[in-house]
Amino acid sequence: MTDSIPSQLLDDIRQIVTASRLAVAQTVNSAMVLTYWQVGRLIVEYEQQGQVRAGYGKKQLEQLSQVLQAEFGKGFDVSNLRNMRQFYLTFPICETLSPKLSWSHYCKVMRVDNPKARDWYIAESVANNWSVRALDRQIGTLYYERLLSSADQEPVIGEAIAKTDELKPDIKDYLRDPYILDFLNLPVTALVESAIEQGLIDNLQHFLLELGRGFAFVARQQRISVEDQDFYLDLVFYNFKLKCFLLIDLKLGRLSHQDVGQMDTYVRIYDQHYKGEDDNPTIGLILCSEKSAAVAKYSVLADRKQLFASKYLPLLPSEEELRVELLRERALLQFEEGE
Repeated sequence: MTDSIPSQLLDDIRQIVTASRLAVAQTVNSAMVLTYWQVGRLIVEYEQQGQVRAGYGKKQLEQLSQVLQAEFGKGFDVSNLRNMRQFYLTFPICETLSPKLSWSHYCKVMRVDNPKARDWYIAESVANNWSVRALDRQIGTLYYERLLSSADQEPVIGEAIAKTDELKPDIKDYLRDPYILDFLNLPVTALVESAIEQGLIDNLQHFLLELGRGFAFVARQQRISVEDQDFYLDLVFYNFKLKCFLLIDLKLGRLSHQDVGQMDTYVRIYDQHYKGEDDNPTIGLILCSEKSAAVAKYSVLADRKQLFASKYLPLLPSEEELRVELLRERALLQFEEGE
């Protein structure tokens, strides 16, 4: 069908469209960063009278959040308003902000307490075009600190480059960034999930509910916020027979140690902020789907493995059952999509 179309024409069009999409994403990011910096400045100046802390700040922030969310959406929830306030306090001079970094970049780097390390991560992110995931990875592995303490820096640099090459930025990452969707007041589920992702989550939801093992649907793309961090859970279920929550995270790609560590974080947050006194410990489930492969792995904290094996497993679908279901559903979806 495309034999009669000159390859050069297609290449030129692809370059123009890709560049335009990237320009749009960068424009939105720049506008969002500047807007949130200005909001943070106003909060500090008007509500806190220029002080870093104020006794009445928390209550006023909650009231302000209620009004702003009603008008502009959940991008102005209390957690993000705290981020904006901290953003201004951390970077009081607007001219020092880089247009190449997104709000998600800044939310990650603000967690770095050491100003020198923070400035270094910012400079490296700009110079090396690090994605948000790459920046998060470098901060989490203490890249800056390891460089300073290493007599031979070459192995440290080589390892970092190899890992960040796996996490290169993609235009889809910009368009799926939950902060952008919140800023534009757009629904997360409508834009964040691709057709394959949405189809797999749809089918998985039905699969668990039809098992008849006590599962009840709780939420989809649930946002959980802790201090300056926001996370989105693909699916949340409650099992009435086990009296516990089940958190599910779907990845289109290979399972990594970071995925397991991230789920452990979700489980701890849910146990601390959502689990009832009579509930059993929360469990996690990571599902990784590729075109011709799938992995299902339960994430269980070390001190709960015995409880999980003796009490939970008999009422949960096995990892093999879930893997087979993922493969089956992915094959059906790819056939329907013509992938």
